[in-house]
Amino acid sequence: MDSIELIESFSEFKELKNIDKQTMQRVLEDVFRSMLKKKFNTDEHIDVIVNIDKGDVQIFLNKEIVDDGEVEDPNTEIAYSDAIKIEPDFEIGEEVTEEFKFEDFGRRNILSLRQNLIGRILDLEKDHLYKIYKERIGEIVTGEVYQVWKKEIMVLDDEGNELILPKSEQIPSDYFKKGEAVRAVVAKVDMRNSSPVIILSRTAPEFLERLFELEVPEVFDGLITIKKIVREPGGRAKVAVESYDDRVDPVGACVGMKGSRIHGIVRELRNENIDVINYTTNPQLYITRALSPAKISSIEIDEETKTAKVFLKPDQVSLAIGKGGHNIKLAGKLTGYELDVYREGEVDIEDVDLEEFADEIDGWILDELKAIGCDTAKSVLEMSIEDLVKRTDLEEETIKEVLKILRAEFE
Repeated sequence: MDSIELIESFSEFKELKNIDKQTMQRVLEDVFRSMLKKKFNTDEHIDVIVNIDKGDVQIFLNKEIVDDGEVEDPNTEIAYSDAIKIEPDFEIGEEVTEEFKFEDFGRRNILSLRQNLIGRILDLEKDHLYKIYKERIGEIVTGEVYQVWKKEIMVLDDEGNELILPKSEQIPSDYFKKGEAVRAVVAKVDMRNSSPVIILSRTAPEFLERLFELEVPEVFDGLITIKKIVREPGGRAKVAVESYDDRVDPVGACVGMKGSRIHGIVRELRNENIDVINYTTNPQLYITRALSPAKISSIEIDEETKTAKVFLKPDQVSLAIGKGGHNIKLAGKLTGYELDVYREGEVDIEDVDLEEFADEIDGWILDELKAIGCDTAKSVLEMSIEDLVKRTDLEEETIKEVLKILRAEFE
């Protein structure tokens, strides 16, 4: 392998990875200087000239002319009798410049030089990849599933770079096969063992926000602003939007004609229910909209504690709480208030969602109660033991134990 082959191999890399000429030139010079320093113990008397365009490296040794017999270091000094063979006009004390031939390195040094070059190339590649993806945090990327593991999947981008989508950042109903296309947002970029690790996410609110930008031109253009997004990935999401143009209906624009715009987003998120809400600075109105589709009778807000008592008709309570408590939980996160639901006319007693008892009552028992329309503690307590036995598959002893736990909450 000669210098031209080394330069050419580096030029190929440069074309692939978009490394600029100045960086290439600096790396090549550093690698050659490092090798020369090992060989001569110094590089102060050496000039390395790299010509990227021609694919050429020239090395020149500058030696001082000394009297015959006084050469102490042949690497930096040359005898007068040898100097005048090169140029008869040379005098003692002047410098002679000799070109160092590449083949004088020796085969072992050339292999070492090549390994150093490859090492520096890999470092440049890692640094380049880290910087590119660091700037892309919050952006959507599309890649191909390359490997599927239990805790994560590996995705390759268009340039073959490896990206990681952990199980914790996947929607619960996500299922990917090798070769399948996947869209996700760049969540973070870490350096582990000097290598960049790019983490993707499909559960981050930013992913939903980018999807709105792709599907809704008014959001992309800035006519509609997404004020806040809260999600239970794969279950439900609430998006508060605001328009700076009175002629543009932000909710209508985001949903589209017959839901045309939002359907694509819902499909991408594995049928996640998306509530698009008109943002307002009026907290009462904001909470009312956030608890949709439930119809609110009245609200009492305590600004100091950031809590709100929401009063509803009995048939609206389960709608406000939602399946698994998702609706009220997301509404609280969206508005910034801790929401307490009350049945109208029962101001003194707070009702409690059955999900709150998940640590005391088995999930399958709670599911049995929900199946007959009992979503809250009080709705269960209002029924007799006989009715509960008839309408569920639960044993009488189990029902008595459940009622005991629920009563204890109110006592």
